[in-house]
Amino acid sequence: MYMNQVLESTLSTDGSARDNAERQLLQAAEVDFSGYVSALADELANEQAQPHIRSAAGIALKNAFSAREYTRLRDLQLRWRERVPDNIKASVKGLALGTLASKDSRAGQSAAQFVASIAAIEIPRNQWPELMPALVTNVGEGDDRLKQASLVTIGYICESEDAELRDSLVQHSNAILTAVVQGARKEEANLDVRYAAIVALSDSLEFVRTNFENEGERNYIMQVICEATQSGDSRIESGAYGCLNRIMAIYYDKMMFYMEKALFGLTILGMKNREEDVAKLAIEFWCTVCEEELAIEDDNAMTQAEGGSELRPCFKFSRVAAREVVPVLLELLAQQDEDAAEEDYNISRAAYQCLQLFAQSVGGDIVQVVLGFVELNLRHANWHWRDAAVSAFGAIMEGPDEKLLEPLIKQALPVLIDMMNDSVVQVKDSAAYTLGRICENVSESIDQQTHLTPLVRSLFAGLSSNPKMAGSCCWALMNLTDRFAGEPGAQVNPLSPHFQDSVTHILKVTESPEGDAQVRMAAYEVLNAFVQSSANESLPIVARLSDVILQRLENTIPMQQQIVSVDDRNTLEEIQTSLSSALLAIIQRLEREIKPQADRIMHVLLQVLNSVGAKSSVPDTVFATVGALANALEEDFAKYMDSFTPFLYNALGNQEEPALCAMAVGLVSDITRSLGEASQPYCDAFMNYLLQILSGATNGQQLRPAILQCFGDMAQAIGAQFEKYLSVVSQVLNQSSTMTLSDGAFEMFDYFISLREGILDAWDGAILAMKHGEVNALRPHVHSIIKFLHLVSQDPNRSEALLRAAMGVTGDLADAFPGGEFAEAFRSDWMTQLIREVRSSQEYSARTKETARWAREQIKRQGTGGQGTQMS
Repeated sequence: MYMNQVLESTLSTDGSARDNAERQLLQAAEVDFSGYVSALADELANEQAQPHIRSAAGIALKNAFSAREYTRLRDLQLRWRERVPDNIKASVKGLALGTLASKDSRAGQSAAQFVASIAAIEIPRNQWPELMPALVTNVGEGDDRLKQASLVTIGYICESEDAELRDSLVQHSNAILTAVVQGARKEEANLDVRYAAIVALSDSLEFVRTNFENEGERNYIMQVICEATQSGDSRIESGAYGCLNRIMAIYYDKMMFYMEKALFGLTILGMKNREEDVAKLAIEFWCTVCEEELAIEDDNAMTQAEGGSELRPCFKFSRVAAREVVPVLLELLAQQDEDAAEEDYNISRAAYQCLQLFAQSVGGDIVQVVLGFVELNLRHANWHWRDAAVSAFGAIMEGPDEKLLEPLIKQALPVLIDMMNDSVVQVKDSAAYTLGRICENVSESIDQQTHLTPLVRSLFAGLSSNPKMAGSCCWALMNLTDRFAGEPGAQVNPLSPHFQDSVTHILKVTESPEGDAQVRMAAYEVLNAFVQSSANESLPIVARLSDVILQRLENTIPMQQQIVSVDDRNTLEEIQTSLSSALLAIIQRLEREIKPQADRIMHVLLQVLNSVGAKSSVPDTVFATVGALANALEEDFAKYMDSFTPFLYNALGNQEEPALCAMAVGLVSDITRSLGEASQPYCDAFMNYLLQILSGATNGQQLRPAILQCFGDMAQAIGAQFEKYLSVVSQVLNQSSTMTLSDGAFEMFDYFISLREGILDAWDGAILAMKHGEVNALRPHVHSIIKFLHLVSQDPNRSEALLRAAMGVTGDLADAFPGGEFAEAFRSDWMTQLIREVRSSQEYSARTKETARWAREQIKRQGTGGQGTQMS
């Protein structure tokens, strides 16, 4: 009765009663987890209980085994393994399996989730061998409710992201396949059961590879799925096409027979289905085909470049099918929903995405088919077909040879620019987006003398005309600035004649705080692009622009007191973020020339930091702007440190805001590099905060690579004065170097590489700091450094940047100890082999190979007493 009352209270509309009930549940779980789970399972299984109570019990059980963070999830699973006696486990599991047959479908759904949670713990440890046979029996012999709930359970188990469970499911593939195929057959009369089976089959495809290798089993699986595409139930048909998508991605090499016999015709039929969800998934099948074939071509090219001969087969399904599939896609482009939001994914957008992929996969073979459609419909009276024609032209701007596209683009540009004046905003938006695609992918086709002026004018006119097309216009303008920016530091570039008018136009669009927020944000991004691409001739305009941006940012300070709603706050934060970003772009472009404005800039930035709320996102951009100013002013930034460091320290200590904390860590690097030895008075505080972050559970691991790099920057900045931190930093580096990358942990690869790069950056900074005065302080750490270099040399998980950093550390370390006392280590076979490998690689850049050659020269000097030159 007590549990019943608490569960009732978790659903209360009274917030305090609900919070109190949730606290009671948490406390009960901590005090007696075994009794807690048993009581909840009893309530979930109780057919006499009210449905909402059973649902609440299901939610509580789910929460008892769920966590977003991996370490927390493992703790919860350990609680089940160690704190629940075997007899209670058996009872709870029996209740959960029994509830799958409940007349209350929501209770059956909750039981399915609960069973899947326990399965994730026990299946990898072979502790629930009767589960899969029981589910198979349920599907074969149970009533419709039990069949459906059991199939849903299998689906939940198979969709789990738990690595241990996924590895263990392979041995259960026969049981899984028996159940899901039996439920998915056309002979299954209950459509709900059949749908649950199709969903479970889709989730299980990754684990039935052995079955798929068997031709007879594979044929039967494919037959069941193909029949499901013709079931007449849109849910089942959508699920079946989803299965085909996954099969094509996983088992491409087995698909030739099925493409010839069935899939080609079925998917074209599916693309024409009147049910949108079915049609989209049929379209996505061809997206998957194109993506897979593009990936195979990339893999084969890489294999051949590396001298390999084992190439993956590519059957060119997309090329063979293009003449039949592409015309269907073109027709579907005209099924636009004029009320669709930007993020809505409808048939027209699915067709556009697929057409883009066909262009990349098939190349020039697609051009004539698309061009015929464009010419036929570009002037169509119905705007749907005009829009489809414009979109189709834009979709093929990546893939076909530029020489093939160039004359077509030169011919089309005047028409596209003219269509920026179409009477329908959707057509104008598509025209702007197509112009952006041209600027992005085939920009050499745009003639400066003929096209640039009308193109700039039309895009700015579109930016002002309607908020719906602002995003496309801005994206096109940013691509245009990339195309015509010219060489960095050039006195003049093709944008110079348009620079003043462009800035004036953007300032006018962004002037009013009451204007459309999306337009304003996009316009400021265009402003930043123009500033960053400006030629030297335009720098006086950029300098004057800084006055306008600063004035606008200053005007936002009193607006903080006028906020009366969440919308007001969001609008103000958006404006302050955009203005700070514009200021950042101006500082980066003017560099040292920003100095006359520096006092005013820091004053307003400090005012902004002082006025924003605790959870505001504005400080992230402000910190980036301060970092740019520090880089521009270098040692002259020191005058602002005392007033700015309280904000910086607060951010470093704010582990509740990971993004801000990360930005603050990067800013410490910027400031120490800029100030050099003048940063020394602040380094004690910096070091304390950085070490606190490393010791924290929240951000310690995530920010570790950046913090290690920060140690290196700090060392180079303050030189020999870094000795006081060397001992504690070396402990952190040695601890960090013990991390290894497990087989198959691909999602951790980038982190692993960045961590090792951070370790090397930190050691290199320490070496450079010590070698010109306090080199003896470094001596106790040399063997640790060499040991880590050896570890890097033997590990196949590495990148060019990591090896370049390793070469830098090797050379600097040899240069720091030229007397030969570590010559044996420097001349070891593994180090000689590593340097030879890096300097002779055809894949690495000249910079990397030069660093390796330089390291080799420093090693050659071992024992000669010669001093080398620092390699940066």
